[in-house]
Amino acid sequence: MDIEALQKYCLSFPDTHEGMPFAGFFKNSRAILVFYVGKKMFCFFDIDRFDYCTLKCDPEKIEELSDQEGFERPFNLSWKHWINVELKGKISEEMIKDLVENSYKLVAASLPKKKLN
Repeated sequence: MDIEALQKYCLSFPDTHEGMPFAGFFKNSRAILVFYVGKKMFCFFDIDRFDYCTLKCDPEKIEELSDQEGFERPFNLSWKHWINVELKGKISEEMIKDLVENSYKLVAASLPKKKLN
């Protein structure tokens, strides 16, 4: 999956937008593209490296995936609720899309209905 395809897929969900909220902070975080539903993140990745994306995930699914090749615990987020997914490896595009959709749904479900419209 290339960067344009992932960007287009993330933006295909209702009430989704993107931003680069970390551009003014640390040098190594200026290229982080974040996808939001409402005001909450559901996916982000480094546009310069495009090697992993970080997704919200069910804790049970994280346990299942974390021992498999291509999945890692994120550096600076809760290991219980977030996972890094390798984008240029053995993980199929279909699985990446499923994980992105699940991430979107988890975040969207946590928002009050009026915030989405």
